[in-house]
Amino acid sequence: MVKFLRDRSTFCLIAGVAVGFTVAFVVLAPSTIYKDDHYGKKLRQVIHGHEHTGEHHHDFHNEDEMSDVELVGEVGEHGENDTFHRMTDSSLAESLKKKVRILCWIMTGPSNHEKKAKHVKATWGKRCNILLFMSSKADENLPAIPLNVSEGRNNLWAKTKAAFKYVYDNHINDADWFMKADDDTYVIVENLRYMLLPLSPDTPIYYGCRFKPYVAQGYMSGGAGYILSKEALKRFIEKALPDKEKCRQDNEGAEDVEMGKCLQAADVAAGDGRDPELRGRFFPFAPSHHLIPGHGMDCCSDNAVSFHYIEPSMMYAMEYMIYHLRPFGIAYKPVLPKNLETLNRDTAD
Repeated sequence: MVKFLRDRSTFCLIAGVAVGFTVAFVVLAPSTIYKDDHYGKKLRQVIHGHEHTGEHHHDFHNEDEMSDVELVGEVGEHGENDTFHRMTDSSLAESLKKKVRILCWIMTGPSNHEKKAKHVKATWGKRCNILLFMSSKADENLPAIPLNVSEGRNNLWAKTKAAFKYVYDNHINDADWFMKADDDTYVIVENLRYMLLPLSPDTPIYYGCRFKPYVAQGYMSGGAGYILSKEALKRFIEKALPDKEKCRQDNEGAEDVEMGKCLQAADVAAGDGRDPELRGRFFPFAPSHHLIPGHGMDCCSDNAVSFHYIEPSMMYAMEYMIYHLRPFGIAYKPVLPKNLETLNRDTAD
């Protein structure tokens, strides 16, 4: 009898543990089975049904998941007649768009047409006077211009030369300034026009985030984007590129360094793109990289021009934060100074 009771107690204990474990597993499943895999890279996505649509929604649980998401379909925009958009006066920006004409060409490739390039077109690219996408394959949706070059980092210098040659041959008189940017660069074009306003496009100069090594006057970061005056573009194509003493003729070398060497050899000045407070305007990384403890907001101009390594999701976030979000009751009334030369360090006294 004692043995029977002992065996029954043991059985009940085991059964109770099993039932308890099963209940706990079911209740806590969302927080236990959707864990990082052993590489710590990706989380499984929890899919919640939406009864009113019959569709599924991906509920992302960390930032790493979001960075790899491919944005599908067109992204909605606010209308011009939205409540707070009716309070916005963009007349000065529209006026500067006519005075400072900017052609933007975007370095991209076939694998990035949908992943990255189309999001440039949907956001900041539409504020350029002319927007071109340079690739090795045509794409009517962008549209992309098919250059006769191979893809890959080892061919970026070749693509850069071919792209600027195309721009020179087809658009030299359609703009005053010519900007190269990557398909993960975000540019606040209005601030770029503001910086360039006091300058003549006939001045042989170019701007960007200036790095010091390799070239005596420095060179501009390719990722942050750089912009050439009309005269700078002419000198690059007409004087520098054909001369093997001025420009590297093969496809090797870092695109931005080789560009810096060519432009210096063609007597094109590397301009000072900082604002009057000596804060930077062109940045080779995302805002979060520059706005870190120890630097703070003093790193970056209130009229910043560009940031690099911007994922498509962040591109739309910046679009919203810059052009849509408004703290109510704070009015911003832009007025150009009487002396426009104070806007640029290369024209200021």
